[in-house]
Amino acid sequence: MNTPQKPTVFPSPRNALADTFNNSSWRHAIDFVARELFLGNAVFQSTERGDRWDVIRRVDMSADDWLCLVYRDVTWVTQVNGIMAEQATGRTSGVPTSSSTMPSLVVRMLEAAQIREEDKVLEIGTGTGYSTALMCYRLGDGRVTSIEYDPAVAARAHNAIQAAGYAPTLAVGDGLAGYADNAEYDRLIATCSVRYIPVPWMWQVRDGGTITTPMAGWMGGVAFAHLTLDDAGNANGRFLSDDLYFMTARPHLPHPLASTLVPRGEPRESRIDPNILDDSTGLFVAQLGAPSAQRAGLGDETILLDVATGSQASTRKAADGGWVVQQHGPLRLWDAVEDAIGIWRQAGSPHQSSFGLTVTPSWQRVWLGDVDGPSWDLPA
Repeated sequence: MNTPQKPTVFPSPRNALADTFNNSSWRHAIDFVARELFLGNAVFQSTERGDRWDVIRRVDMSADDWLCLVYRDVTWVTQVNGIMAEQATGRTSGVPTSSSTMPSLVVRMLEAAQIREEDKVLEIGTGTGYSTALMCYRLGDGRVTSIEYDPAVAARAHNAIQAAGYAPTLAVGDGLAGYADNAEYDRLIATCSVRYIPVPWMWQVRDGGTITTPMAGWMGGVAFAHLTLDDAGNANGRFLSDDLYFMTARPHLPHPLASTLVPRGEPRESRIDPNILDDSTGLFVAQLGAPSAQRAGLGDETILLDVATGSQASTRKAADGGWVVQQHGPLRLWDAVEDAIGIWRQAGSPHQSSFGLTVTPSWQRVWLGDVDGPSWDLPA
């Protein structure tokens, strides 16, 4: 006699996503919180040209297909140049200004911050509100405060968080100023990248509390900082091994570059191959040397430009196979990059996690190896 086979039960898309976090303390939150509430009814999808976006609408898909999209471990852009995906009438040009970050990245952020059930948390950048809801599930509404810069994004997140059944403190304003009303916090996390640590954050975190934030400079170099506040009001810590970053906070974005850049200055042989800036840590180090510079390029040419002073540096291939650099202006940008890269190479070209950061109310300094090692000031 044939034994009836038990029918196969396939997990829902949400269950399947949660199952990928079986070793995480956030697994149950992922399984409980409905991400579809936070994506709304449409998302943007990039085209072959990275600055153009098509809209994927919920009404154009079956319910099952939409849920499969929602629970893919990807980042879905929800706003481009201030236009919400639901409001877009067709293909949209511009840069993302809000998104629902891929769940695995959200969990990595929460784990890196070492958030525990008894912690009181300030989140900088509510975004869609998904990470806010995950924290509410695990910590309780009263322990979660979140602030969002964009009023339209904040209103959308408020509605989604409320629909999910949570009521944390939600504020609209400049997250770089923190949110003093509910201070002091045990943990401050930023779901946006910053160029330097805003001093108000340090005032609002208790002694022994932590600040966890991605950091991004004007050349595009990134690092992931985890700092602990001491009883003197300073913060110290290291960059983590995760290469994690989010969209840059709008006030920390670079100034627009000029449309045309003309190489100027006496040419000389470069001490480094400018292609080192294509390495993520190499770019991070170069940025430490010239923190006010932005990077551009055309073909084999690499250009650095400091908009404020007009200083610039440009490199090109030399006939003998090396590289030539020309510099102009009060800041010798390429000299500073060469010096920083040289120090890094002497140390064995380590990852960003070999660097640390000290923040005081009056200065901020990145150091290599330990606090007494080579260091560079951040533009605070």
